[in-house]
Amino acid sequence: MTSVTPFGTRLREAMDARGPLCVGIDPHAALLSAWGLGDDIAGLEAFSRTVVEALADTVAVFKPQAAFFERFGSKGVAVLERTVADARAAGTLVLMDAKRGDIGSTMAAYASAFLDPGSPLFSDALTVSPYLGYGSLEPAVALARQSGAGLFVLALTSNPEGAEVQRAVRADGRTIGATMLAHLAAENAGAEPMGSFGAVVGATLGDLSSFDLDINGPLLAPGIGAQGATAADLPKVFGSAVGNVVPNVSRAVLAEGPDVAALRGAAASFADEIRAAVAA
Repeated sequence: MTSVTPFGTRLREAMDARGPLCVGIDPHAALLSAWGLGDDIAGLEAFSRTVVEALADTVAVFKPQAAFFERFGSKGVAVLERTVADARAAGTLVLMDAKRGDIGSTMAAYASAFLDPGSPLFSDALTVSPYLGYGSLEPAVALARQSGAGLFVLALTSNPEGAEVQRAVRADGRTIGATMLAHLAAENAGAEPMGSFGAVVGATLGDLSSFDLDINGPLLAPGIGAQGATAADLPKVFGSAVGNVVPNVSRAVLAEGPDVAALRGAAASFADEIRAAVAA
């Protein structure tokens, strides 16, 4: 099999070249309406095409939210396929936000849908849920390694409900969230310049000094912008791991559409703020 460059290496290069910003592609009904588009396939396609055309040459990562495409059925999934293909062809990494999680052959099928290079939905990385046990993710881990893709595992999410699972304490005294981080650190051991197996850690969570975020892998950080976190919060939340943070901004950038110049300006502004905060 031809050797492929691991996702962690490609992500590090993209972040260094373009700044560590991930822009969501979240075509929910209210946003389509705000753009003057219909909540239908035509609106979905126009929205997605505009975001890609406006930002594909400037941002490091796009994060399409699969649910907003899947709600339209097979035609929506077809738009998602084109969006992924267009973004990757333009040189932007694609992180599919599908949060898949299951066991055995079912997990393997989910992994194949998004991590097999032969799939029309093949993405550079995929969000996954480990709450059937971290070991249930093994089919996705194995295929990601084979295809040079990455995973982002839900570890310490920004939604308030997440704490009842992620902050629960195991018999050994370690929280579930900390356990997931430890698994990821093991996956990334020895990888240079950065491993391909990341964690989702909310930028709105405040002091996380009790958690070891130095997993030698990327940390996807939702919460900047509409959810209340700012770029200036990143060093306080992520500490010494801040250099591997990939902040996700969705509504605060997308709200500037459909004007292409406004979208580009908003993304550039966030990228500059994040770059300055991380370098401080």
